Amino acid sequence: MNNAIYNFREPKNEPVYSYKPGSEERRLLEEELKRQNSVQVDIPLIIGGREIRTGKTGKVVNPSDHRQILGTYHMATGKEVIMAIEAANKAKEDWMTLAWMERAAIMARAAELISKKHRYLLNAATMLGQGKNVIQAEIDSACEVIDYLRFNNFFASLIYMDQPISDNGTINRLEYRPLEGFVYTVTPFNFTAIASNLNTSVALMGNTTVWKPATTSLLSNYYFMKILEEAGMPAGVINFVPGSGALISSIVLKQDRKSVV
Repeated sequence: MNNAIYNFREPKNEPVYSYKPGSEERRLLEEELKRQNSVQVDIPLIIGGREIRTGKTGKVVNPSDHRQILGTYHMATGKEVIMAIEAANKAKEDWMTLAWMERAAIMARAAELISKKHRYLLNAATMLGQGKNVIQAEIDSACEVIDYLRFNNFFASLIYMDQPISDNGTINRLEYRPLEGFVYTVTPFNFTAIASNLNTSVALMGNTTVWKPATTSLLSNYYFMKILEEAGMPAGVINFVPGSGALISSIVLKQDRKSVV
């Protein structure tokens, strides 16, 4: 039995770290930058909770030095796009009927993981993969991502609390439904925070997504997807599908009544 009526308080903005010389956060970030500079990440598709490697690959490079290869990513073919659509539709019923505070708890957990455990992972990936300096990355891939996750929970509380006024003889109740089908999220290269919010804001409200990340932001986007999985995001709710935007869109947008852009 669950008769709790839970609402999130308005959160405080995530503090911006200064990364002054000699500070602990600067040391930890430099260590993570060194680690990421020394490895090449193999980035798969993630569909229905499964990592898929198509063998059709591209390179993730440092935009400041295209000779530096940060990783290899696998591109979706038509087969994988259909798989992602099917996974999103399959996960929809269980996800939309899950109590909203359970969905919100996953978002809150993801925010906490980024604030503490994975802050430098995401910041370093944004710096190397998207050419940002330390403060630009800190504001974007740490603070804004965390704020979106936390404030979305708060504003969802306000939405769900908004109920019609009933007279003594009646009880009127408003239930909020997610969109039909799935949401197709095409995210840009320049802000890790936008990539996170276009997926998690709609997922919080009960939607599932097929996510086409920008090729030039794949490193940070892949790490963010892995953080969501660590936070408890169920398989198929967000499906990570790198590849040709023209190919993926040509298939997704033909899905009658099942795609929302």
